[in-house]
Amino acid sequence: MTPLQVPRTRIKICGLTREADVDAAVAAGADAIGFVMYDKSPRFVAPERAAQLARRLPPFVTPVLLFVNQSATNIVAACAGISSAIVQFHGEESPQQCLDATDQGARPFLRAARIPLGDAARDFDLVKYAQDFSKAQAILLDAYVDGYGGGGQTFNWSLLPPNVNAHLVLSGGLTPANVGDGIKQVRPRCKTLAVDVSSGVEAIDAQGKPLKGIKDPEKIFQFIAAVRAAD
Repeated sequence: MTPLQVPRTRIKICGLTREADVDAAVAAGADAIGFVMYDKSPRFVAPERAAQLARRLPPFVTPVLLFVNQSATNIVAACAGISSAIVQFHGEESPQQCLDATDQGARPFLRAARIPLGDAARDFDLVKYAQDFSKAQAILLDAYVDGYGGGGQTFNWSLLPPNVNAHLVLSGGLTPANVGDGIKQVRPRCKTLAVDVSSGVEAIDAQGKPLKGIKDPEKIFQFIAAVRAAD
């Protein structure tokens, strides 16, 4: 490919809860910032807090609001405070429910596909899933774990279909060490590829345990550098 033909992988940093982390992600070159609206998540932020953090974003950095099985009324209300937000559906929402909560798709949305771990990944019909959610801006691929999102698990990328007629967002257990391999394996299978990281750029405490919702600026920079190297 010539330089003009080389695709640039878009990057979303998700699960942010602090001003310092928003600023670090922006400084490192993130394209999108994710806020978790799911109140059972340790990374949860209330809509008012998400709006406060989103006001720090410069032009062309997109806020993404992640919902899990939330009512259309609550989603619309949360989005009212962040006019530029994209919605990410991460639960069991049907195509119609996604449309009902986004003014029939007038507000762009992502639909998460929860890919089983291990060999069971080959049984997930991603081609049909993308067709069912054809109004989505992209299909986000995450590992199926107990709960919703941020589990730090990777599914078997090699078992994805060879040709998916959709924009994809690769998520689930990504780190600075493995994101390059993920990009190389998944990018040829779709229209375009973006990546989404949460637990892979979080800080750890003195005992080596992750601090969920607290990001490590150095890991964010390392992650984005690894994506650029893969491009």
